[in-house]
Amino acid sequence: MDKIYIKARAKVNLALEILDKREDNYHNLKSVFQKINLYDEIYIYITKNNDFKLETNIQELNNKDNIIYKAYVKLKEKFKVITGVKVILNKRIPMQAGLAGGSTDCASFILGMNKLFNLNLNKSEIIDLGKNLGADVVPCMYNKAVLAEGIGDIITKINTNFKYYILIIKPEFSCNTKEMYNKLDRKQRSLKIDVAGNLINALENNNIELLANNLYNSFEEVVDAKLIKDELINNKALGALLSGSGSCIFGIFRNKEDAKFAYKNLKDKYKTYICTSYNSSKEGIL
Repeated sequence: MDKIYIKARAKVNLALEILDKREDNYHNLKSVFQKINLYDEIYIYITKNNDFKLETNIQELNNKDNIIYKAYVKLKEKFKVITGVKVILNKRIPMQAGLAGGSTDCASFILGMNKLFNLNLNKSEIIDLGKNLGADVVPCMYNKAVLAEGIGDIITKINTNFKYYILIIKPEFSCNTKEMYNKLDRKQRSLKIDVAGNLINALENNNIELLANNLYNSFEEVVDAKLIKDELINNKALGALLSGSGSCIFGIFRNKEDAKFAYKNLKDKYKTYICTSYNSSKEGIL
């Protein structure tokens, strides 16, 4: 094998509770991650030289601050068998949007490199590598809904194949994750909401109403999502929420027809994506 193709799927947070700040400046969190069928395309080719080359449709990503390049460097430091690679990245997931576009690209790249170079990384090694590159990288290695705790590195699989419809709106503004955390840290926060149990129950029992009624995100304290949430609700969404640290806002729908109704009404006003939840029996290699 000298090449591999991967679909790096986005996620939405059905729940995201930001807890205490740690001494290492990370935050403990509790989140229900849901993979969706919106994805970036990644092609990895082994080359005869000894360097890393990235070709992408988003020129601003073509630099050494790219998280895929950082993953390549860490892997190459550890495994002498790794030679040069050429990566073609076709970005479809909007950036700075709370959909883990960079993290899922990184997670998919690590899993792809593991297969391409027969690295035989075990679960512990993959988690250690992922969590040192970004808080969302480890949960993005699972192609299904999971509960993520700690700094995103403690994963509990959710036993679900529930397929439901989601409409995502990307506003004109973007959100920088570090800035959003700083805003949250400056607020006096005492509210603690634990909805994860209800969401897991909803996912395991295909209960769309219970799912929609328990959406929660701490970042809504510092990102104004009300206008778009209201528009989604007014267009047949059962519930709506900011995803991650923003800026995307998504709605949950009872069926495909209701989701298409909302898409038709909102697509000319906003950049809008219609998709479904994604729960594969193939969960990366974890």
